[in-house]
Amino acid sequence: MFKLNHLRKSHLAIAAVVLISVISSADATFAQVTYKNLVTVPDPVPSDGSNPPDSPASPAPTASPASPGSHSSPTPTASGFVDFSGVASVNAKEIALVSLVSRQVELAKTPRGAKAVAKVLVAQTYHWSAHQISCLNVLWDGESNWNFQSTNKYSGAHGIAQANPASKMESVASDWRTNPVTQIKWGLGYIHDRYGTPCNALAKKHWLGYY
Repeated sequence: MFKLNHLRKSHLAIAAVVLISVISSADATFAQVTYKNLVTVPDPVPSDGSNPPDSPASPAPTASPASPGSHSSPTPTASGFVDFSGVASVNAKEIALVSLVSRQVELAKTPRGAKAVAKVLVAQTYHWSAHQISCLNVLWDGESNWNFQSTNKYSGAHGIAQANPASKMESVASDWRTNPVTQIKWGLGYIHDRYGTPCNALAKKHWLGYY
């Protein structure tokens, strides 16, 4: 009888130990599951106004397309590039025009180039014949040899057309001292307004020695 009671107590002790182990394991499992299911709170928004990490970026504003023929300013895009739509073609024309004028000025700094530029300007504005161009060449050959720096030390006449006083060319542009195209434009206008054609101006020069 004593042995039977002792055996029962041993079995109860073992059962108690097993029960405690199961409960402990269950508690640990519950704790782990509860911990894993905790909701992660996003980091606060940075003070510089940028989007927090792992948060969706705000939609970038899109630029409205420029209407045809409009002259708008370049628009920055979300990618950091600049959108030149609507202005690229206009700016390209302006740049090309500046480049053309610059080339004309450099070309006209030589007698041969000055004659070529004068021929173009005549064709654009006055439409004089080839015979009139020949008279113009002879006229300004005698005046300055088409040298834009030519100055008459006695009269003060200056430039390709020998304007006297030289300040008359101010009516075209203020750069008349150094810009041969300005001088040519003034000289062509002077001939047109005063004589009608270069051949008439040349006839006056042959007759009186000046025009």
